[in-house]
Amino acid sequence: MPAMKLKFTKMQGAGNDFVVLDGVRQRIELAPRQWRFLADRHFGIGADQMLLVEPSSTPGVDFRYRIFNADGGEVEQCGNGARCFVRFVRDQGLTDKQSIRVQTLNGVIEPRIEADGRVTVDMGPPVFEHERIPFVAAGLAAQPAGRDILYTLPVGQHQCQISVLSMGNPHAVQLVPDVETAAVLSDGPLIERHGAFPRRVNAGFMQVLARDRIALRVFERGVGETLACGSGACAAVVAGIRRGLLD
Repeated sequence: MPAMKLKFTKMQGAGNDFVVLDGVRQRIELAPRQWRFLADRHFGIGADQMLLVEPSSTPGVDFRYRIFNADGGEVEQCGNGARCFVRFVRDQGLTDKQSIRVQTLNGVIEPRIEADGRVTVDMGPPVFEHERIPFVAAGLAAQPAGRDILYTLPVGQHQCQISVLSMGNPHAVQLVPDVETAAVLSDGPLIERHGAFPRRVNAGFMQVLARDRIALRVFERGVGETLACGSGACAAVVAGIRRGLLD
């Protein structure tokens, strides 16, 4: 394949970092191995995810937003990426709107840039239906916890209890006494690829610090542990509220 040159922007949201590509003014069609190359921190640019901005073909929707993980796979949602997306299309002069309707693989979201320069994203309601996550609960023990249901997941030689939901992408959230010593790097890959999750899953490790504050580490599918995860933060808060641990 002949060499090509791509213009890109490097961005980060709370340390969750991205390569952002303008597919509106240039045509971009990359194979998984090329996405993996861009994400490589030694030989490529380096990023948790690559974000591709494309024109929308849907009336009433401003852009199409595609997300590729570091392993080259396309995924449904990324909260911090959506915030960077808005700043990118504004800075690049692709739109002057404050609120932008964006088509993702999992539906339309509407992030907006606030008067103080912050970017907020309405991630939509959480999803608990197993087939929509997707999650296969057959054979797993389950017990109620407040308004939530905890599933006992075998992980290596031990078990963990998880809340399962989707914020546009799948999440398994467990409560830990201390995120600093949590087995994120050893258990994270096993949870990510557990057979109960047909499309793999993001593994969240949540420590409740107060009724309005948590500490969180996330092992993201196709990436590994990241410095932040917007959809993972939303998923953890939802799980904490449903368990009665958070206001």
